[in-house]
Amino acid sequence: MMSQTSLESKLEALQCHFTWDLDPSRTRLFFVRYQLEDIGTEEGNSWLGHIYNLRGYVQYKLGFSKDAQSLFNKAAEAFCQTRRADADEGPWLVVNYGNLAWLHHHLGEQAESQAYLSKVDALMNKYPSPSQDELHPEIYAEKAWTLMTFSTDKKQLAADYFQRAIRMQPDMVEWKTSYVLVLAKAAGKPNTGLDADMLEKLRIAKEEDPEDLYLAAYYLQQNAKMMQREKVEDEAGELAEKILRNPVSSYNGLRILLLVYIHHISVDEAIRVAEEALKHHPDVGFLKRCVARCYRSKIFFGEDGRRDQSMIDKAISLHEEVVSLYPQSFLLRKIDLAKLYTKSNHSQAKAEQIYQELLESDLDPADRQLLYNRFANYLFFDQHDRHGSIKYHMRAAEIPIQSFFRQNSITNLEKFRDRNWRQVSREVEEFLRNLPEPEV
Repeated sequence: MMSQTSLESKLEALQCHFTWDLDPSRTRLFFVRYQLEDIGTEEGNSWLGHIYNLRGYVQYKLGFSKDAQSLFNKAAEAFCQTRRADADEGPWLVVNYGNLAWLHHHLGEQAESQAYLSKVDALMNKYPSPSQDELHPEIYAEKAWTLMTFSTDKKQLAADYFQRAIRMQPDMVEWKTSYVLVLAKAAGKPNTGLDADMLEKLRIAKEEDPEDLYLAAYYLQQNAKMMQREKVEDEAGELAEKILRNPVSSYNGLRILLLVYIHHISVDEAIRVAEEALKHHPDVGFLKRCVARCYRSKIFFGEDGRRDQSMIDKAISLHEEVVSLYPQSFLLRKIDLAKLYTKSNHSQAKAEQIYQELLESDLDPADRQLLYNRFANYLFFDQHDRHGSIKYHMRAAEIPIQSFFRQNSITNLEKFRDRNWRQVSREVEEFLRNLPEPEV
């Protein structure tokens, strides 16, 4: 039996989720857990082993070690199914065995931990990396997928790892697809979208991986603004038929396709497609979220939705159910529910109740910034409380995290300043002048 110091040194040298600097807030952990559960566990998903591995790590971080071990074991089974039918092991298990070594170590089961360390060593000796001084492509690919899924601010790093994996093992189509997707998401700008070169990369990826419906939906979304409405409608209809024939998954492209309908065809058509999917799978939470999102768009952006109380009631009912299905996450959905209550003739007080509960909850700084911004807008537009709105916009701006919500609060404060409301203008001017630069 090796010494404790030697054991910990070998554990630290592993390539696995426990050593990849994934340091999430509890809110983020719940968000990722729900996200991974919504992807589903349908056989044939080439990322199924990676999904189970990340789910196991998330469950461990949330304090569910037994669930974590079960999920890590399922990951090993999934890799054996998706890689080679005639092989019980391969380099794709290095990360998984590393996770199990760490888990047993944390559980105080040092003999089991050492056993998995030995398995990692055996795999790395049997399946060395094709390129000296680099990780095995299977490790790069899983690390890239994990960062792409888990970390919103590490897309470029994920793209770099995918590129390294593909350079050494160019026959993995799903790696190429994910590489192009993460590149596109890192390069995309809200106002201008993707440039011609990036769109061409997506087109080629779509030709090489025609079965990936998420990629197909994303490509249509990026091209829709340059297409005629009839063409968008035809392609969206064909894609909807394919998606509805496939197993339910948050990665099947439906969510993005519904955005295409909402922004380029009609909200009513989006509702029709989402409700058809839900009709076939009435107990699937992800589909309930999709339908709720479509009704929310109808209320907030539709021409007649905001005046239709029955439509508002249906949207409220759907959002209440979604919030109950994802109780530990989806802060924005709770805020959306509060916004819907403000549109209702008989639920105004419930909006205030939701905001007060959220303000008293334990949130990480990024979520608290989002909440302050949204509450400030609620105070101004729905409660006509100018001073309260300024107070919470200041609180949002004070949190030194660069985001849309911080910038929105700063923009609103600048508008308050420029309205020349005497004492208010001077106070806001001084606040803005002393506002520190955000963290990058």
